[in-house]
Amino acid sequence: MIIERRSTTLTAMEALARELSLWARPGLAIHLSGELGAGKSAFARAFIRGLALDDREFDIPSPSFSLVQSYDALRVPVAHVDLYRISSAAEVAELGLEEFLAKSLMIIEWPEKLPENISPDHLKISFAGSGDTRDLRLEAAGKWIEILKRDQTIKEFVNQSQVKGGTRHHFEGDASARRYERVAGRAATLLLMDMPSRPDGPAVKNGKPYSAIAHLAEGISAVVGINDYLFNLDYSVPRIYAADVNLGLALIESLGDKVFSRMMARGEDIDEPMKAAVDVLADMAAREWPSAVPVRGGTEHHVVPYDLDAMMIEVDLLPSWFWPLQKKSAAGDEVKAEFSAIWQTLLTGIGSHRPVWTLRDYHSPNLLWLPERKGRRRVGIIDTQDCVLGHPAYDLVSMLQDARVDIDFKRAEELFEHYCTLRSAQGPFNAREFSLVFAILGAQRATKILGIFARLSKRDGKPIYLNHIPRVWRYLKRNLQHPDLAVLKNWYERNLPL
Repeated sequence: MIIERRSTTLTAMEALARELSLWARPGLAIHLSGELGAGKSAFARAFIRGLALDDREFDIPSPSFSLVQSYDALRVPVAHVDLYRISSAAEVAELGLEEFLAKSLMIIEWPEKLPENISPDHLKISFAGSGDTRDLRLEAAGKWIEILKRDQTIKEFVNQSQVKGGTRHHFEGDASARRYERVAGRAATLLLMDMPSRPDGPAVKNGKPYSAIAHLAEGISAVVGINDYLFNLDYSVPRIYAADVNLGLALIESLGDKVFSRMMARGEDIDEPMKAAVDVLADMAAREWPSAVPVRGGTEHHVVPYDLDAMMIEVDLLPSWFWPLQKKSAAGDEVKAEFSAIWQTLLTGIGSHRPVWTLRDYHSPNLLWLPERKGRRRVGIIDTQDCVLGHPAYDLVSMLQDARVDIDFKRAEELFEHYCTLRSAQGPFNAREFSLVFAILGAQRATKILGIFARLSKRDGKPIYLNHIPRVWRYLKRNLQHPDLAVLKNWYERNLPL
């Protein structure tokens, strides 16, 4: 794939570099070719600055003499390479570029001196021109082909919206395959959600992939349908200003930066926001929720039950991923069968007289404080796409046993009691039964998350998630103190000591 661009100013060329930096990931390579003074280093610096974690200026020296300059404190690590002074393939080999590529994106000036392409996923950019004008020729290979195609699709989508011509910036993502950008236009700043329909993974059980069994959203239509419905009920989900479900793109409202988890990290008083978030859950528990909602464009999104198969495939993540992490060996068939039988008994016994929409990740990274609004609208809610019909205790567990931040047990108990008081005021409410289900679903969620974090570390190369395991382990131990979970507690004590 070849694209030709003309930049008549240095600013325009640097803007292209920052745009491409939105797609940075380890293993990609960018080859910069052109004569001395053609703009290669300026392009590289703008690309690197586009990956900065904040707006602070930092030095980006030329690697002309060091040959390789590493930048690890970026959103994606970068290795900036200058081969101008290299005279042989042996000298290139001594640089050990493959080791850098394993964990970094690589920018290479004078790539003609490489004996072979360092990565199959490379983007060759040739610079020509004089004065302020530069003619750039972009030749993509491997993953860069799809990147450039997607980037063009996004530009066309944005240019049909109220933020036409807006500047695109990286916006923090999550553990999923979704991408987010902040698009700053003249009249507004919106968030771009990039969530193309993804193909199912390999079959893991009964001929179905994990995502289908666990009822995970596989496209942006779920976000559009769920958010539109909640927005019309006056919950503070991001308003969707534009969406194309076929393209997997949407422009949505930004709810600000008062994210609960950040407020906690800054030591801010979180008592009122947490209580208000509990109020929202109690309000949701009092409603009748549909099993299908309309989606813009004339389709429909089905909100399916959070059934036994879904919960079982989630707990299976522990013997499949967490066990090998801890034990350095695979779990045996007998151990797995006993584990599965215990969970079958516990989860089959869960009942709810009226299922509610269960968001499954109703926790501090997905909740925002909007004090200027009134009532339940003071709590902003994001990450709704995996909504299912389930027991109302699940989202309360998600919030009070937050996998990302420490929630004080005493404070969690007070919020739990506040929830029960609200539910009792709504009508008949069995607090004892609810407490049991809360413990079971708390143990189920902790078990699932231990497996997910181990999988993110091993399969996806994201070891940072292992930092949260001690916290999740504490939640699991606490849930297992419930007397009705004694059999499960015994399994853990024998196989993965608590």
